[in-house]
Amino acid sequence: MKQVLDLHIHSPYSRACSPQLTLANIDKTCREKGVNIIATGDFTYPDWFRAINQELEETFAGSGLYKLKSATDDLVKFIFSTEVALIYKDNEKTRRIHLVIHAPNLKAARELNNLLDKKYNIRSDGRPILGIKAPDFVRLLLNIHPQFLIYPAHIWTPWFAVFGSKSGFDTLEECFKEETKNIFAYETGLSSDPAMNWRLSALDKLTVLSSSDAHSPINIGREATVMNLLEPITYEQIYEIIKEKKQIAERESIDAMEQGLVDTMKQGLVDAAKQGLAYTIEFYPEEGMYHFDGHRDCNFSCAPQESKKLNNLCPVCQKPLVIGVLNRVESLADRPEGYKPQKAVPFKKLIELDKIIKEALGIKSRGALKVRQEYERLIRDFGNELHILLNLDLESVKKEIDARIILGIEKTRNQDLLITPGFDGQYGEIKLFNNENRPFATKSLW
Repeated sequence: MKQVLDLHIHSPYSRACSPQLTLANIDKTCREKGVNIIATGDFTYPDWFRAINQELEETFAGSGLYKLKSATDDLVKFIFSTEVALIYKDNEKTRRIHLVIHAPNLKAARELNNLLDKKYNIRSDGRPILGIKAPDFVRLLLNIHPQFLIYPAHIWTPWFAVFGSKSGFDTLEECFKEETKNIFAYETGLSSDPAMNWRLSALDKLTVLSSSDAHSPINIGREATVMNLLEPITYEQIYEIIKEKKQIAERESIDAMEQGLVDTMKQGLVDAAKQGLAYTIEFYPEEGMYHFDGHRDCNFSCAPQESKKLNNLCPVCQKPLVIGVLNRVESLADRPEGYKPQKAVPFKKLIELDKIIKEALGIKSRGALKVRQEYERLIRDFGNELHILLNLDLESVKKEIDARIILGIEKTRNQDLLITPGFDGQYGEIKLFNNENRPFATKSLW
């Protein structure tokens, strides 16, 4: 069964996050978007953990996945997740890293919270700042439960990423040391996509995960990871797929196995072959807020090649540029652009449906009432957002959907768009149409 997972979001208790991120609203948004398994976000924050306890219940005993008590089904399942910021000194150098954590059940999450509460301030923010070294933190988690899942968040962004230009690390081993063996995954982040990460061979042994890092309901599912999971769905099943970097077997292999079935054991092998990673859903990395180098105060940005010519200094104020993701990838890559590893997990790039509606109808804000009304109509009539963007037969609905919206979806599928890359904390801008609402003559990234 295809399941869409968004494994990294936040709660109302994280800095710069929407008060609309209630568990009920998260559930509702997931149903609209087509997300099946969603992070709780911020389970280390006491008030949010209390809400989780009060409003969620396990889908069945021992599953490690949870649903709203008020829901009549478990179409949307919650997985215990949080993000922490580690800031510490190591070898006289300040290190900074954000980690995504998944707890296998409520009991393990509670035990972690109790331990952290004794030594750190977990009430200051939904994403707590902990003065503990990364390998020590990994050991702490695994001593609580061996199936805690830990991996670096948005791995290239400048300030708090394992490969960020200002984080203090250049390799996984430099960060996690002897505990690197217990890191099974990495998160692409909004400013990079799998193709960029394929250029670094050190990442081949890890599972690529994409998640939204949503700070408001509207951004849930803008990045996601798609898996094939078999009922009953459990945390352990997800954990094993990520740990083992398990992909769905080729259709030909499954067919061959099915033709030779003679007993239930072989059926079990077939079922196992159908489980695994299918693909990831990606934000256009150019739209991410740290893709290019730049200096926001001076409204200046540039590609890595230009930064080198400028000696990484802003030409306006002569202060250092904030080195973005593309530049860091170029500096650490040991493979050429366009390299694709064998058995690489596929990915699909999308633009959110409400953004398409906004631009197609010539409306400034994606939060405008008219945009929301049209979005809800499309969801009601044609299925969830991801289905509309990826699978809907557009030819069959041309009489029911505004032609400009149809064209916008088609252009998104064909990657026919124009992007001004983001930089220094400022999102990039995507345009599907020119001022006359006609398609651009050529495909372009920047």
